[in-house]
Amino acid sequence: AMLRLRLLTWDVKNTLLRLRQPVGESYAAEAWAHGVRVEPEALSRSFREAYRAQSQRFPNYGRGQGLSSQQWWVDVVKQTFRLSGVHEDRVLTLIAENLYHDFCSARNWEVLPGASETLSQCCQRGFHMGVVSNFDNRLENILSQCNLRHHFEFILTSEDVGFAKPDGRIFKKALRLSGVPPELAAHIGDDYTRDYKAARAMGMHSFLLQAAGQGTEPEVPPEHILPMLSHLLALIEK
Repeated sequence: AMLRLRLLTWDVKNTLLRLRQPVGESYAAEAWAHGVRVEPEALSRSFREAYRAQSQRFPNYGRGQGLSSQQWWVDVVKQTFRLSGVHEDRVLTLIAENLYHDFCSARNWEVLPGASETLSQCCQRGFHMGVVSNFDNRLENILSQCNLRHHFEFILTSEDVGFAKPDGRIFKKALRLSGVPPELAAHIGDDYTRDYKAARAMGMHSFLLQAAGQGTEPEVPPEHILPMLSHLLALIEK
């Protein structure tokens, strides 16, 4: 029987968009433009450490602690370079501010295979569509630059809403905006806890994007797994 759905909500990072290259490569190129040599691999490792520490100390881009997300990111970038042995503050500030703006553009992001076509088909079928993403407020601009913004009636980021997935309140806001009850809504994302489980806890349907060969969580029935985005409509209409 075909699922009766009226609303589809979408995660973005690694669901619709992905980084064109590892973070360390982008950071190393920007540093090099300022005459600073750092290995991309070292920067990638330092970035993971700096990002994790900052996320623990200031969750959701410091939204509840009076930080702007721009300041949050500038601090992450500077700390990434410090952990990699670069300490000259004036250069770090320049690098960090340039990178903050760079990651707002299609230069650093690419659309995942099948994403544009799938979103277009879903719009043609008349689904209400929105984004529910743990992202800062650059997201709307990034989606515009990557030519995906027009598919969505609303863009909810954790920074704007003040709650990050798996907190159900960000999904509740999406349901309220579209006026659709949870049993007529489905969320699509690549993270078991933040996307699949969180949406289901709100009474929504959910599909987990998971490339073949990735280990699946035992609790996810095969008809909820998307090996590729292009499989979505077949699963909904089956």
